Amino acid sequence: PKEREREREREREKQTPNPDSRERDRENLMGKKCDLCDGVARMYCESDQASLCWNCDGKVHGANFLVAKHTRCLLCSACQSPTPWKASGLRLGPTFSVCDSCVALKNAAAGGASTNRMLSENPGQEINGFDQEEDQLREDDGAESYDDDDDEDEDEDEDE
Repeated sequence: PKEREREREREREKQTPNPDSRERDRENLMGKKCDLCDGVARMYCESDQASLCWNCDGKVHGANFLVAKHTRCLLCSACQSPTPWKASGLRLGPTFSVCDSCVALKNAAAGGASTNRMLSENPGQEINGFDQEEDQLREDDGAESYDDDDDEDEDEDEDE
């Protein structure tokens, strides 16, 4: 009888995942985390060897002009793998980015619709299964231009 009881207990242990494996599974579903705040990582900085969310990237790379020169690779909004899109600057605004693999998978599932064309025609909407809402560009994202002109002067020029 004791041996049967031990055997049943072993079977229950096999069926009940341990808490550590459940936590790892949840992290894998959530994707990469920001190395500073544990938020969702949206870019990778090779110089710092860090995955960062938009806010932490702004804090880190907005600190001074030297770190603003770091080139960051945007992560795919769907699978969080690196995309070909690279950028540098004091503060990068949230940008929707998708890796080539995810675009190919979604295009194949959608019958080959052009994702790039649809992205420009339908900002802020779901495109072939990708939801842009979270990564939508903000009009005033605190980014600074690299030219010597004041951005306010540009607005006045447009009004004339």
